[in-house]
Amino acid sequence: MKKTTNIITLIFFIAGLFYIFLGYCELPIVRHVVKGSLIPLLIIIFIINFSKNLKGSSLLVLAGLIFSWAGDVVLDFAFLPGLACFLMAQLMYLLAFSLTPGRNIFYSKKIFLLAPVLIYGAALIYILYDDLGDMRLPVLIYASAILLMLSSAVNRFYKVNRQSYLLVLAGAALFVISDSAIAINKFSWNFRFSGAVIMSTYLIAQYLIITGYIRQFQVKSA
Repeated sequence: MKKTTNIITLIFFIAGLFYIFLGYCELPIVRHVVKGSLIPLLIIIFIINFSKNLKGSSLLVLAGLIFSWAGDVVLDFAFLPGLACFLMAQLMYLLAFSLTPGRNIFYSKKIFLLAPVLIYGAALIYILYDDLGDMRLPVLIYASAILLMLSSAVNRFYKVNRQSYLLVLAGAALFVISDSAIAINKFSWNFRFSGAVIMSTYLIAQYLIITGYIRQFQVKSA
């Protein structure tokens, strides 16, 4: 199982690099096909690791991956439907992280860990607000959802082993950075190498989230 997972992981990252490279070529159909093949590789890795225990919050994470794949496919053709798919993905991850049993940081001295999320969210909205126009409401709804997803990842502090916690937290943070780059590039200013920044952080984010979630159960069962 581990060897199969490692091979698929290698294919995933090679395909991701190829997709980023295609961003600088005039091959839109090939690029779209490659993009649509990326998240399914993570879905395969996830199912392999949960083949005998695919239930509860693991089903929510799987749903998050499926909605992310749908968003990847749709976003290139229609922004709002693509955004809706990713909104559903964030809600699935949010529920999966929130349903993890254990002590919440909201009632402990670790609540200060949420401060960077709030500060970052406020700064991002401040930067984008005047440029959003008619997209203000959907973007603000999505921004709220992804920041809540990141907060739920932070809230796993007392609930899981350190390796799982750090991997999922890093993935959630990179997901926020990737989507922030999309919003800034689309609504405020177009920056150089935006495609490479957006896709690299997104792919690493998704990989870290599922890897961290898998580690949560592997360490417990060891």
